[in-house]
Parts: sequence; C-alpha cells; structure tokens
Amino acid sequence: MSSHIFSPGLQQALDLVGIFVFALSGGLLAVRKNMDIFGICVLAEATALGGGVMRDLVIGATPVAAFSDLGYFSTPLAAGLVVFFLHPQVERINTAVQTLDAAGLGLFCVAGTIKAHDYGLGFVPSVALGMLTAAGGGVVRDLLALEPPALLRWDREIYAVPALVGSTVVAALIAGNRLTPLNAGAAALSAFAIRMLALRYGWRAPRAWHRNDSRTSEE
Repeated sequence: MSSHIFSPGLQQALDLVGIFVFALSGGLLAVRKNMDIFGICVLAEATALGGGVMRDLVIGATPVAAFSDLGYFSTPLAAGLVVFFLHPQVERINTAVQTLDAAGLGLFCVAGTIKAHDYGLGFVPSVALGMLTAAGGGVVRDLLALEPPALLRWDREIYAVPALVGSTVVAALIAGNRLTPLNAGAAALSAFAIRMLALRYGWRAPRAWHRNDSRTSEE
C-alpha cells in the first residue's frame, strides 16, 4: 500500500506537528472572537482534526484516526492551552505560525491523497479528499466562529489551491506507479512553496470576469 512510503513513526511525528500548528491557528481565532477556554479548545480541535475526520468518514476508515489515537486528540488540546496562556506571544510570532501552517498544508494534502487512494478511490476523488484533509479543518473553524470560510473569500490569499496542486501531483505519481518518499516530499514542498508565495505576494484566485469593480466585496 502506498501509505507505507513513510515509516509509521515518521508519519505520526509529521502528523502531530501539523496538527499542533493548525490547532494554534484555531485557538488564535477563538481568542480574537473573545471565546472562553472551552471555545478555544473546541476551535483548536476542529481546525486540527476536522479535515482528517471528514476524509475518514467519507472513505469509511472508522473509527477515525483522530479518535483512535490519543496523541491526535490531545495535541490540539495542548495547543489550545498554549494559546490560552500565551496568546500575546503566539500572536507576535504569527509569521512563523503561518509558515508552519503552510508546511502542515503540504504534508496533509499528500497524506490525505495517499490514504484516499489506499481505500480504493480513483484519481479525482483522491485529489479532492487530499485537499479536504488539508483545508477542511479551516472551514469547520470558520463556520464555528461564524466567519465566512477563508478559503472561499476573494480577499484572502489562496489556500485551497496549493493543497489542490500538491494533491494532484501525488495522485499523478500514484497513477504512474512512481510514488516515493522523495517525490512525495517534493509534492508537499510544492504546496508549501505556493502558499508561501501567495502570502508574500498577495496571490488571490480570480473573481468572475466582467464583474463591476465598483461594487463592494459584500455584494
């Protein structure tokens, strides 16, 4: 099975790092929304695990990994407590958090695509679930915080697109029976690089052609 291109220990370590960073972003949004400690932890958990939970439910991988391994469930709680006690310090290193978040995006889109393929899905569904794994938690976070999902907003730098690129590269490598740890890492790096460039240069997805630019973004 293609999921075994990484050793179990390395895969879990990468997962936990990505989960922790995603959880930090969820916790920070909860602080900005003036939520209490319970709300901070809920948003941290939802952001970190939402995409993977949705993927596992779709492919029938139950019980889902987030609830069958205590490490996956407790890591977002730890991140939530970090934000609760140290959110001013975390806010000050927001650039570092965004960088790690981009790295998590790359890792999760690769892992999600591989797992979807291992459960028998074809090229397009595997790509879709790879993107969902990486970006789905952010959607759950925003909905719980009563915010328009960031990946659907034209005034935010592209987020789902880098995940889509990474997932597509991995699915193509699987289809060509050429997936290795090296090129899987390269696919994750491509998603990371696109996200970082988007943050650096303000890349956004195009809106509808011939749109009347005099209208406000709320229309």
